[in-house]
Amino acid sequence: MFQPISDRGHEDALVLSVYRDHGVIPKESRTDNFNRTPENLGNYQLVQPGDLVVNRMKAWQGSLGVSEHRGIVSPDYEVLRPTDPAYDRRFLHSLLRSRPLIDQYALRSTGIRPSQWRLYWDEMKTIEVSLPPAAEQRAIADYLDRETARIDNLIEEQQSLVLLLRERRVATVVEALEGYEEIPLRRLVDRRRPMTYGILQAGEPVEGGVPYIGPSDITGEGISPEREALRTTTPEIASAYRRSVLAGGDLVVSIGPAYGKVAVVSDDLAGANLTQDTVRVALVPDVADKKFVVWSLLSRQTADHWDYQIMGATFRRLNLGTLARTPIPLVPLEEQRRIAAYLDERTAKIDALLAETELFIDLSKERRSALITAAVTGQIDVRTAA
Repeated sequence: MFQPISDRGHEDALVLSVYRDHGVIPKESRTDNFNRTPENLGNYQLVQPGDLVVNRMKAWQGSLGVSEHRGIVSPDYEVLRPTDPAYDRRFLHSLLRSRPLIDQYALRSTGIRPSQWRLYWDEMKTIEVSLPPAAEQRAIADYLDRETARIDNLIEEQQSLVLLLRERRVATVVEALEGYEEIPLRRLVDRRRPMTYGILQAGEPVEGGVPYIGPSDITGEGISPEREALRTTTPEIASAYRRSVLAGGDLVVSIGPAYGKVAVVSDDLAGANLTQDTVRVALVPDVADKKFVVWSLLSRQTADHWDYQIMGATFRRLNLGTLARTPIPLVPLEEQRRIAAYLDERTAKIDALLAETELFIDLSKERRSALITAAVTGQIDVRTAA
């Protein structure tokens, strides 16, 4: 079906890349490809329309496709040319990216671990593929063009809805918190337990040790980490950082490169500690409602404020001073609780719609994949299904 091609020395041709979800496309058409293109492209391989391009390291994930473009690709890719020009390139593209074939690529890839797997042509060429006559290939390709276009339109509509819902969620929080005077966060903190970061070097985890919270442990909006999921340090190391011991109801804020994540410490984590990239914020309960402060810290206003404060910094991270000066709306305690309850309710409804929409998108993608597999393997008679 295919033969390897290695045609180099076309530096001025369009640079192409291979994506699992999109196949072979111009690299410049995507903004999420951060692989740097070298200045010298003399070793890049020429691709003609109809050629199969395989990412050797990610073929087992479905990163291959039949190209519709003329261009050049990295020498790390395999470029294969059909031996029969009568093959329908649309059919081949769908067939070779179908689940049964991807499973075969995984079986034939070699390497110690998945991140090092590679699929070489000597193994790939042993895969047996059943091809229908050219006319039937075209009929299947026409059918898939129609049906996948319908599914893709539905997915695109739902993805637009996801963006709108996320924008609405942000706007809901912004509107609930705007219009108030503001005070720095430090004025809401218990002076007996000032803001502080935690352990500099926690050492290796120890069984039965003291749990500690780092940025990677903060996964939700104000949601406390589970004790069982936390790493631990020795009591001796923890005792050297008594200043950062946590109590139930404290806030924990990440200040490292992944700054701005916030959690409320649950009662069962009382006595736990922190890493140096997290800060304890112990609020005065008669002055500040912890949920209200969480919403304030997670708001677009605060994110913009922090981004402005660290603009131009070599290392993008917060420090204690910046966090302490963070503006928080000056609202009476009962009003804080009312606003926090309102935001809990409103965002929960939006989150439910988001979950439903994202599930619909996932199911639609699964249906698309199953439809392609069924069509190219002859499980669907496209003459009656059309």
